[in-house]
Amino acid sequence: MDTKAIKALNDAHIINTYGERNLALVRGEGMSVWDAEGREYLDCFAGIAVASLGHCHPEVTDAICKQAQTLVHVSNLYYIEPQVQLAELLSRHSFADRWFFANCGATANEAAMKLARRYWTQKGAPKPEIITAEQSFHGRTIATITATGQPKYREGFEPLLPGLRYVPYNDLEALRQAITPQTGAVMLEPVQGEGGIRIPSTDYMKGVRELCDEQNVLLILDEVQTGMGRTGRLFAHEHFDIQPDIITLAKALANGVPIGALGCTEEVAQGFAPGTHATTFGGNPLSSAAALATLSVMTRPGFLEHVRTVGDHFRDGLYRLTEKHGAIKEIRSLGLMIGVEMTQPVKPVVDAMITAGIICGPAGPNVLRFVPPLIIETHHVDHVLNTLDRILGELQW
Repeated sequence: MDTKAIKALNDAHIINTYGERNLALVRGEGMSVWDAEGREYLDCFAGIAVASLGHCHPEVTDAICKQAQTLVHVSNLYYIEPQVQLAELLSRHSFADRWFFANCGATANEAAMKLARRYWTQKGAPKPEIITAEQSFHGRTIATITATGQPKYREGFEPLLPGLRYVPYNDLEALRQAITPQTGAVMLEPVQGEGGIRIPSTDYMKGVRELCDEQNVLLILDEVQTGMGRTGRLFAHEHFDIQPDIITLAKALANGVPIGALGCTEEVAQGFAPGTHATTFGGNPLSSAAALATLSVMTRPGFLEHVRTVGDHFRDGLYRLTEKHGAIKEIRSLGLMIGVEMTQPVKPVVDAMITAGIICGPAGPNVLRFVPPLIIETHHVDHVLNTLDRILGELQW
């Protein structure tokens, strides 16, 4: 099928929640994807920070194929070998003692919110309130859009989940003032992704951890986008030398196969008991095998060092472009999670980059976002920088 035929079927049968799109992508390999007409694109968006090992990574593909020939799904009514192996490997490389596997980031975050509430109920001191940050993004379920600190995602879906409040991000005093005896958890992204690639100070993140300890409040870190090596560490909270009580993962965990995960300490895990939370598909044999292969690659010596090295190269090149183009207001980057804030809406830049054969995207109206596969090399980055330089010059902003 060509793009026109694919679009026609979409327009006839798919609910229009995504609007008009530029491409019909039909194949991928490594850093590249191809559209229905066979045109190749350098992918610097990775399915929104998902295909972090690149497209059709051979080890992940092999694991998927082998598992598909063995056992795709049974249910969590039975023990699942790849799932327990994945949990053990995640625990080996994180603070978390226990794991619950979900279907995506939203369901992992909803599980985290449920766990926090039930934990305090089990303690005999219910504290249902959860505080999140303005400009945050935590998912699209009713609970997680309530947790999301951006009104545009909540409009038209009222009434929302009670007990959620918002404070400014990177403002420790505002958080301190917001905590009440009813506050059971604070949920934050270590770097705000959809909010514009906003990176907090180390003092703030350390202060949040200390404040939660002082006030006897659980700290949930939503690492759905920041986790799995995206920032140059396996988990972004490692940059701040803190540990949460609960962490959520998804996106890159299985390099594109749908899976989410909640990890927590042994103590907090006691909030759940048999029958209190469950899922049909979460952590099934296929998704767990894909995630196990993905994590095995990411934890090899040198992998995260490569992310940091190429991320620094990308950042430095963008800083050089700020000297030429007044339209660039600010560069915000950590590893290969990169935001370029512009003085004007970035849609024309995104469209021009696609025309030039490079896929990137927005993080809000004025922020250009690059979240490429973590296997990207410096020569790819140089091509992106040169193309962006040319486009900004042609737009004459």
